[in-house]
Amino acid sequence: MPTGDGAVTTSANGASAAGGRERPEHHDVIVVGAGISGVGTACRVRTECPDKSIAVLEARDAIGGTWDLFRYPGIRSDSDMFTLGYNFRPWQEARAIADGPSIRKYVSETAEAYGVDELIRFGHRVVQAEWSTPDARWILHIELAGGGTETLTCSYLAASTGYFDYESPYSPEFPGAERFSGPIVHPQLWPEDLEWEGKRIVVIGSGATAVTLVPAMAAEAEHVTLLQRSPTYVVTRPAVDPLAVALRKFLPARFVYPFMRWWNALLMVATFNLMRRFPNRARAFLRRWVEPEVPEGFDFDRHFSPRYDPWDQRLCLVPDSDLFLALGDGSASMVTDTIETFTERGIMLASGEELEADVIVTATGLNLQMFGGAEIVVDGESVDMAETVSYKGMMFSGIPNLVMTMGYTNASWTLKADLVSEYFCRLIHHLDATGLRQWTPQEPPPSVEREPFLDLKAGYVLRTIDILPKQGAKTPWRLRQNYPIDVLQLRHGDIVDEGIVFSNPSLPAGAEAPPTAVPAAA
Repeated sequence: MPTGDGAVTTSANGASAAGGRERPEHHDVIVVGAGISGVGTACRVRTECPDKSIAVLEARDAIGGTWDLFRYPGIRSDSDMFTLGYNFRPWQEARAIADGPSIRKYVSETAEAYGVDELIRFGHRVVQAEWSTPDARWILHIELAGGGTETLTCSYLAASTGYFDYESPYSPEFPGAERFSGPIVHPQLWPEDLEWEGKRIVVIGSGATAVTLVPAMAAEAEHVTLLQRSPTYVVTRPAVDPLAVALRKFLPARFVYPFMRWWNALLMVATFNLMRRFPNRARAFLRRWVEPEVPEGFDFDRHFSPRYDPWDQRLCLVPDSDLFLALGDGSASMVTDTIETFTERGIMLASGEELEADVIVTATGLNLQMFGGAEIVVDGESVDMAETVSYKGMMFSGIPNLVMTMGYTNASWTLKADLVSEYFCRLIHHLDATGLRQWTPQEPPPSVEREPFLDLKAGYVLRTIDILPKQGAKTPWRLRQNYPIDVLQLRHGDIVDEGIVFSNPSLPAGAEAPPTAVPAAA
């Protein structure tokens, strides 16, 4: 449990001395988002900066973020919970590949254990974050779920919103979709009252969501067909990690969790780098891994041999071979083809085959969105994120006193989220120690080449690459997908370097310093 109670605050709002006007409620730290990274950041600030006041703003009405929003059948993690769990609160359940409700419970219980649940303000959507250099503070303009608006200010802002648009998923326009007589649903917007048991289902897609949905629905549907335009790489692994089971027989849990966390993190980094360096050998390796799982007579090359190299897109995880078991017992099938048009009865393919369906699920992906769609303004100028350059994978050139949690694309999100929250606290301590109030990431010199922010060829990246920041070709502007290197840089590396400026902007004559939140009595 954390020590100190400085984070549970009643902030110093109310009338100011200047003309009796009310000034916005102020906190030292505001975290935007109450998902797995937002809760983790708030817990970290409570433990490492106990004297700082903190509020957590969540647009929705529940803790959990992705794990509360997505409610489609079978939702689960696509990485192990030793790395998706927090480094400060071990995952205790036996299953390393966990279902969505279990993860949501874990995040909620973590928030409760650290008192973060009391800091969350639900139904608070940040629509604009405005930085004022003279005041060294952020001014957040908020829309309330019940109607109306609110304004809060803070000295340090942590954006834990992820980079997906959770309001509007990617839904391509399918020809003839209006003709289909049954429901067409997107997993992100799954209707609670959807009746699909005992019916024929077609799932369109080839990513993690599609390979999760098919075996989950096949258990109760009449039949499920996975329709993909092109294959993706899949890998199988046990949902319960046998190494962890063996270690628990001889070692206390407090040793097993950090060991498994590092073991799996290093394994992911090594696998990623080797596959990127030797793509042809990686293709052959993945084939030898997966081909024995495929039912006899199944066309492996057509359905499981992608045109791209391994890790150009994320690998899809199949726990306990559930997809292949469904394909083997006939409750599910796979079709690799393109859609000609929807019909009244289902989908007509380019090959001339018609897939009959009662329900069509469009697992076609997500759209990217920075800062949950909020506008970022610095000293009166709206920031075009595409014109900024990432600094250490968590800050952006010209935007002061802000960090944004961006997880790994080749490993678990929380591995990076933990490091970002640690570094955030290091920055706060540095300003406290030096008496300064502002950090500002700098653009790299012209000699440092700019590169795309995300090095993936996934559709959701390619569709929105023009709205994303850039990264530099060298440290500290390079976004590394390498956990051990980030541990050295973010946990143990220098705070001061060529990519960031620390300053103490002076207040204009006659201006009043921003209020400081007053900790509540313990």
